[in-house]
Amino acid sequence: MRNAADKPVDAQQAIPFSLRVAAAIGWRFLVLAGVVWVLGKVFDDLRVVVVPVGVALLLSALLAPAVDRLVAWRVPRGLATVLVLVGGLAVVGGVLTFVINAFIRGLPDMRERVTESISTIQDWLKNNLHLTQDQLSGYVEKFLESLKSNQEAITSGALTTAGTVGELLTGMLLALFTLIFFLYDGRGIWAFLVRLLPGHVRARTAVAGSRGFASLVGYVRATAVVAVVDAVGIGIGLWAIGIPLAVPLAALVFLGGFVPIVGALISGSVAVLVALVTKGIVPALLVLAVVLAVQQLEGHVLQPLLLGRAVQLHPLAVVLGIAVGASLAGIAGALLSVPLIAVSNAVVRSLVADEGTLPSQVDALEPEEAEPDEPAEASGPPGGGRTSRHSSSGSD
Repeated sequence: MRNAADKPVDAQQAIPFSLRVAAAIGWRFLVLAGVVWVLGKVFDDLRVVVVPVGVALLLSALLAPAVDRLVAWRVPRGLATVLVLVGGLAVVGGVLTFVINAFIRGLPDMRERVTESISTIQDWLKNNLHLTQDQLSGYVEKFLESLKSNQEAITSGALTTAGTVGELLTGMLLALFTLIFFLYDGRGIWAFLVRLLPGHVRARTAVAGSRGFASLVGYVRATAVVAVVDAVGIGIGLWAIGIPLAVPLAALVFLGGFVPIVGALISGSVAVLVALVTKGIVPALLVLAVVLAVQQLEGHVLQPLLLGRAVQLHPLAVVLGIAVGASLAGIAGALLSVPLIAVSNAVVRSLVADEGTLPSQVDALEPEEAEPDEPAEASGPPGGGRTSRHSSSGSD
């Protein structure tokens, strides 16, 4: 290009600065969007592998401190891994057996209560809406005809469910197999992965990974405490009000507590629905009050006190992460989205800090290690890193 005086002009300089900045940001955003899209496709295609590995990581964050404690007591690591796994499976199996037996014992009473509630609803419809028995019978027949007309869809859904159960069992076995190696040789696996990187970034990557796993340990611990408090609080409320199946419903609340904010709300809604069907409107309102009170305790006390320290995420980021995870991968996505965000947050903060901390100065099993150190002080170790109580070369 040439100007009015026929002097050469750089074409880039002729473009407004704001447009150049917008273009630079735009193509970088497109690259990031493409990477996210590719990762989403890979995750969707390898969901049968990715989800069990993610669940195994969560469980290893919960169980690895117990294995390390046994190793510190001079128990061989292989034996410590077996003891922790067998103990964990025994606890889970015992809880599930107790919940299933309680559900079976309470099912006849619940069936009677549901029958009584249906009769009460029918009487209310007759007395208040002036519906006749023939009209009610007609509505029931229409419902049955609708089921018959959609029998094919229902059958295909059942087959899909059967396939899903098969995938679930396969995923459980893969998660258990992966968990064994994470607990037995997690540091060795992480060290091998770090050695695949260029030498000048290995130390920073090892530190960032250790801090990310420490954040995951803190998240799992805090979430477990919150879930237990939710289950105990709502379970006591259900028992005091006299709602049937209080123990299975409390167990459902406990499982839902592992999906922050959303899980406890949905499981609490199920408890309110059971109370409405079996006991009526007043007990259901009382259960709703109990659920809301426990949710207030969780949201204003437990979440900021425990999860706030462990995860360092804004509640909006948590809700949006759960929504995106659920839309991409259903229940598994909702379960894994917040831990993934928490780990990514800790990793990025560690990489940006560039504190010069050595991998041996970060204990991946201590949640306090998830935060990068403050700038170095005169009495501190080189690079501002703190000396951990345990030496670690990486993350479990």
